[in-house]
Amino acid sequence: MERYILHCDCNSFFASVELLSYPQLRFLPVAVCGSADDRHGIILAKNEAAKRFQVQTAETIWQAKRKCPTLTLLPPHHDRYRHYSKIINDIYQKYTDRVEPFGIDESWLDVSGTWHLFAASPYALAEKLRQEVKAATGLTISIGVSFNKVFAKLGSDYKKPDATTVITRENYTQIVYPLPVGALLYVGKSAQSTLSALGITTIGQLAAADPALVTDALGKLGTQISSYARGLDDAPVRRCDEATELKSVGNGTTFKRNLLGAADIRTGVNALADSVAWRLRKEGLKCTTVQVIIKDASLKSISRQKPLPFATYLAKDIAAAAYELICANWDMRSPIRMLTVTGLNLTTGDCVQQLSLFEAPKQLDKKQEKLEKAMDTIRGKYGRTAIASGSLLKNDIGLGKIGIKHSEDDEDDTTHSIW
Repeated sequence: MERYILHCDCNSFFASVELLSYPQLRFLPVAVCGSADDRHGIILAKNEAAKRFQVQTAETIWQAKRKCPTLTLLPPHHDRYRHYSKIINDIYQKYTDRVEPFGIDESWLDVSGTWHLFAASPYALAEKLRQEVKAATGLTISIGVSFNKVFAKLGSDYKKPDATTVITRENYTQIVYPLPVGALLYVGKSAQSTLSALGITTIGQLAAADPALVTDALGKLGTQISSYARGLDDAPVRRCDEATELKSVGNGTTFKRNLLGAADIRTGVNALADSVAWRLRKEGLKCTTVQVIIKDASLKSISRQKPLPFATYLAKDIAAAAYELICANWDMRSPIRMLTVTGLNLTTGDCVQQLSLFEAPKQLDKKQEKLEKAMDTIRGKYGRTAIASGSLLKNDIGLGKIGIKHSEDDEDDTTHSIW
């Protein structure tokens, strides 16, 4: 049976939700941004009118204002975004139980076995969905219809706003191949640069390239995107009640002031590591790799990671690895605006170690494990702010009692709680 996958993407979601309260601004350039007073003053979302001025997500307010002096700035309301996201996904679930969210504002739907119950064609069902979402919420969505998830997503991006694009086995070379390679799922700036050095700038060129060449250049990612470009993605759309497999657990924040020197950096790292370790233990997972992302005062960032000698879910181990990475890759005299600490390569058990003739195998510190689990118990009973490391007390870098806010309403210029 032929697969019919829909990718439904809300148009300028955050900005569109905010504009429901300000209809008079609908056709004027508008952006949603964090608080400049808290150093979170970046663009989180923008409407179509702002896009025409080249306003970009994640750029600073002053950069956006320089491009568009008449830009209206609105604060975010994450509770509203969750509210509308639930309404929209509930609509999707009326038509299939295979609804896989990909962020708060987009979802894949597998309607292969259900479209004929509701419409004359998968395209007609997509049109029906667009009309129903608009009637229920006042928001618009763009939909891609295709035979796999990757091409469906390309379809939803192809024509915006409020449109449906069908990509079939017969027409995908005409629609997909001329697109820039960066339009393909998971092809970021670094991968684009590597592919460009190989003379690959479009998806068609990637599809025509020797897969072994792309794999040599990009490793596992190269194998994956080479298949994607050739239309060979066969990944299923998960059922709405299936748990999502965690790929990483992380947390990051922009500090109230720049971190200066070892003491500041240790405080920030300890808070982030505590957050990451707590979530790992809650999920019954351990990480075998630690990654740090560091952003300086000019908003330039670097990312570094290192493997661990054993699997861990302890804040002490994660903080030590993160601090070592920073010491090895950062001028400790330079200010740090933002830090993210992430546990990667997750496992449910202990990883296999390469044994040494000269050293005993490294393992979790059982006393530390008892201590951190005891803290979990206290926090579970009295709340996340009930207990914290003494190093976090009376800090002036914007950390609360436990170091990092865990509310989904965090407004930051980095990704919070990556899980």
